[in-house]
Amino acid sequence: MQVRPHSIKSRPRFLAALVLVPCLTGCFASPGGESSSNGGQSGSRLRVALAFPPAENFSPYGADATLLSRLGVTEGLTGLDANGAAAPALAESWRRENDRTWRFTLREATFQDGADVTPSAVAAALTRATKAKPAPAALAGVSLDAKADGDRGIRITTAAADPVLPMRLSSPSLAILSPKAYGEKGNPDPAGTATGPFEITKVNGGSATLDRFDDYWGGRAQASGIDARFVKDGTARANAVRTGDLDIAEAIPVAQAATLDKATLKEAGTTRTTSLQLNTRTGPFKDPKLRAAARTAIDSSTIVKGVFEGYADPGAGIYGPAVTWAESKRVKPAGRAAAAEPDGQQITLATYDNRPELPETAQVVQQQLEKAGFKVKLEVREYSRLESDALAGKFDAFIGARNSLLDTGDPVGVLGSDYTCDGSYNLALLCDKTVDRAVAKADGTDGTGERQDAAMAAEAAILGTDAVVPLAHQQIIAGVSTKVRGVVLDPYERTLVGTGTRR
Repeated sequence: MQVRPHSIKSRPRFLAALVLVPCLTGCFASPGGESSSNGGQSGSRLRVALAFPPAENFSPYGADATLLSRLGVTEGLTGLDANGAAAPALAESWRRENDRTWRFTLREATFQDGADVTPSAVAAALTRATKAKPAPAALAGVSLDAKADGDRGIRITTAAADPVLPMRLSSPSLAILSPKAYGEKGNPDPAGTATGPFEITKVNGGSATLDRFDDYWGGRAQASGIDARFVKDGTARANAVRTGDLDIAEAIPVAQAATLDKATLKEAGTTRTTSLQLNTRTGPFKDPKLRAAARTAIDSSTIVKGVFEGYADPGAGIYGPAVTWAESKRVKPAGRAAAAEPDGQQITLATYDNRPELPETAQVVQQQLEKAGFKVKLEVREYSRLESDALAGKFDAFIGARNSLLDTGDPVGVLGSDYTCDGSYNLALLCDKTVDRAVAKADGTDGTGERQDAAMAAEAAILGTDAVVPLAHQQIIAGVSTKVRGVVLDPYERTLVGTGTRR
């Protein structure tokens, strides 16, 4: 692939997103952070394309949770501000009563079905989330009990001290839904039962229709609704922006970025990292020496230049440059196994094509591994047809893109869900006592700086197993019509459309 001129870009930063939309701190906190300058008058509908179709019927407990938050459908008790700290959402304030108990005060708000957001409804929604199978990633290793406390209070008690509970509750997977959303069986239905500025009114295969929720507590959205399409073909998304058929398209492929007019191309730093996950439970990579051989075979700078065309940085760890404090605190992994000769060992490498860079990345990795002596079979599918097999360990290696702060905003959260014995998204199937102890220590550490230090020590323990090989730290690239204002691109990739998004 030809490298674009000036393709080696500066490292992404959280503040890079500030140039995309005014009042971004408020927008991170909740969609209501963007005020309506037109007094809530009806505006045009927005035509939006997302890269991933719903994989679980819009269940808020899994990967679909971020689809709902990006479209402004759902929200939780808290949000995240531009610095990654907890900010008010459905809860207007909170206080810590003791090590294990927090009290949250609710604002006056209404569910999209007309019911009031009451302490009992919020407590019931959180209790449902704790019983979901598998558990939402934000609750990995966490046990909590939520109870109503007066007319506006929620008291939440955790089994162990949880210093980042307000950040945890910002997770899209802990969105608050109306009691009507929960049937006797199955996952809850967010259509018309959430609290965000837009409500789902129709779902039809590869599309969804959303209308403005006029009683949203943060003020009426400026757009009258959203016509959302789920288009896995990145070239098709870029072409639709170019021809004016779409107003907003997320995840523009880097290969298509140069074809868009500069005025329609929006970039921002993100905490997303593309990594190679190695199956530590079964197959060749159960042997740490072969995992070491795979790690030493990878040249991530080639991937960044050739595949991402400079819209990324070489893999440094689980946390990339957009986590601005990580590099200065990074700990060198210790105790790594010595690399063995692959001797033609046959492996299956899998990835998905919803993000066009991933199959290209997989091809480069395939070549690098084969050069080192492995025989590599490459398998590429759409994500919804791949996830269950990947989690079941049916592949020897898996390349995926993961936002390290998506689930909770807390740097420890992704470590618990992705790399511990009981992790709900443990693609490497890693179960290592040293890693579990390091993650548990980090999870119990209070104080921002101290928690960051403990997270980096746990990262070093994980990298020391060679269960994961970081490949590239990515940027957000979106296509946005020049007629559109107020698109929200945040580093956590939780938001896209808010009350101030309009055309």
